[in-house]
Amino acid sequence: MILFIILGAIFLIASFTSTNPNHPLSKFTQPLKVIGFILILIGISASVFKQIDAGKVGVKSLYGSVQPDVLESGLHIINPLLDVTDFDIQTQNYTMSAIHSEGAQEGDDAIRVLSNDGLEVVIDLTVLYRISPDSAPKIFKQIGVNYTDKIVRPVTRTRIRDNAVYYDAVALYSTKRNEFQQRIFKTIEVDFKQRGLILEQLLIRNINLPTSVKASIESKINAEQDAQKMTFVLQKEKQEAERKRVEAQGIADYQRIISMGLTDKQLQYEQIKAQKELAASPNSKIIFMNGKSAPVILSDK
Repeated sequence: MILFIILGAIFLIASFTSTNPNHPLSKFTQPLKVIGFILILIGISASVFKQIDAGKVGVKSLYGSVQPDVLESGLHIINPLLDVTDFDIQTQNYTMSAIHSEGAQEGDDAIRVLSNDGLEVVIDLTVLYRISPDSAPKIFKQIGVNYTDKIVRPVTRTRIRDNAVYYDAVALYSTKRNEFQQRIFKTIEVDFKQRGLILEQLLIRNINLPTSVKASIESKINAEQDAQKMTFVLQKEKQEAERKRVEAQGIADYQRIISMGLTDKQLQYEQIKAQKELAASPNSKIIFMNGKSAPVILSDK
């Protein structure tokens, strides 16, 4: 924009200095004036109109003095002497990871902290945050455009180290992981807010323990799983034994009731009934022998 104005001024100066008929550029005087005016108009127009893309705000400054109001997304008419710096107000992420290609910086960028029991714990973390639009002038004035390296990274790493000392390594790896994440979220959120940043989410992606501690935890987990499995087996066997005992008790009770309720006369009556039913069969020929009386032969003839 300024370049167009400077070029236009050069063309105008050249056109005025070439008015002498003996000047080599005298025949280009009029075209030089037209071109000069056009370039100046283009430069002024480009300086007056400023477009702010969606998801951004523009911070205005005049000779180093930052204006308190911001330009929202859209097309604006501004003072051509103003400098406008765009700030992204969409959600941004900053990842610190031990994997070389994942983090915001090359190489192993994971956070190494000391736990309460003196062990080194390696944490992979992603910070989701955004700029408060109203705070963009404050950020530009006090921090600058490189707020990720000046605020996001150092504040996050420091607060994680400060809070990790309240937990032992095994607790961070297992039972206290969510509590630790909520704790560091609250502390980092306060620091970000003071500097015009809004913390949206804090994601602990991975927690790595020393190899010896990992082996100890895995051994303990396997032992607990074996104990739970044995408890289940014993409980199942106990239930099966209880089922058999109830079944045996039922059979014994049944036999006791039958033996107490049957008499000789009742048995004789049931025997006669059975003989009659067999005699009624069209093809039956049966011999009954009880060892006391003569056999009874029933035939269809």
